[in-house]
Amino acid sequence: MRLDELFANPWFLLVAPLALLALWWSRRSTGRVLFSSLRALPLGGYTWRARLAWVPDVLFGLAVVALAIALAGPRAGDRDARVRHEGIAIMMAIDVSGSMRALDLSEKNRELTRLDAVKEVFERFVLGGKRLSGRVDDAIGLVAFARYAETRSPLTLDHGNLVAAARQLAFAREHEDGTAIGAGLELAVQRLSEFKTDTKISKVVVLLTDGESNVHEIDEDTAIEDAVKAGVKVYTIGAGTTGIAPIRVEVGDGRTELMQTQVSIDETTLRKIADKTGGQYFRATDNASLGRIYEQIDKLERTVIEEERFTEYYQYYGWFVVTAMLLVVLAMVLRGTVFRRLP
Repeated sequence: MRLDELFANPWFLLVAPLALLALWWSRRSTGRVLFSSLRALPLGGYTWRARLAWVPDVLFGLAVVALAIALAGPRAGDRDARVRHEGIAIMMAIDVSGSMRALDLSEKNRELTRLDAVKEVFERFVLGGKRLSGRVDDAIGLVAFARYAETRSPLTLDHGNLVAAARQLAFAREHEDGTAIGAGLELAVQRLSEFKTDTKISKVVVLLTDGESNVHEIDEDTAIEDAVKAGVKVYTIGAGTTGIAPIRVEVGDGRTELMQTQVSIDETTLRKIADKTGGQYFRATDNASLGRIYEQIDKLERTVIEEERFTEYYQYYGWFVVTAMLLVVLAMVLRGTVFRRLP
């Protein structure tokens, strides 16, 4: 380990040799008494006090060494720590309606529902992987919507729990099926509005759906207006093909069959949401294009401050300052009592 890693100002260690000067000065101040004859001296030779008379002198010297070390700034490296620059807040609003069972976003050798494909690319978007670097500094939350919208994860930097919540996303039950785009957007905007930080940061919604809005308890225009008022930018994604798409359905006894279903996407509404909030509309017709869309959003919503790294240190100079003071006090007490010298 290098000297500059152990001490903030290692050149102050050059003060340490002055301890010899302090020792010499302390010894020089020894008191003397003149006697007319050696016979006037007490018999018995040196006492233990006489033999240890040098102790205060050494304590003064050690105090100088301790002070030199304190000036040098002793420290111990704790770990490499990342300078956390301010990120952004992102709410993901994901459609979990029954139409997300369609298989048109499958990979070549792997059957995936639309929801499966979205969960996988969302995880890469958050944690990184396959040309996505991850969103380490961003507070990210998750809203799921079908007939109703609900928060699956609040805005958080705990991305492990966020991804766990995303993996648990499941299709809406039959009585909760539907597509309430307005409710999904409104809830995402509300969560962003409630998120408080010390500084002003960008707030973004990424809304993904594969259908047409057919539940209007909260209409899209109201949600758009609230997003604009809150300064929230919305990126919308239309996922899946239109027309006919394959879907796997249960036919009883644990068996499934591949069937065809009619699908359509309300691109007009999704474009309007993106345009009025300053975002952008994307169209994903296969698994690869869905991944590319998240890559584009990842590049568009990046903070400009570069990440830096530094070594975090614990400082120990205070201990040596206290030690130096105690040594001086102890030396003076001993000099004035046990090892007191005659003038």
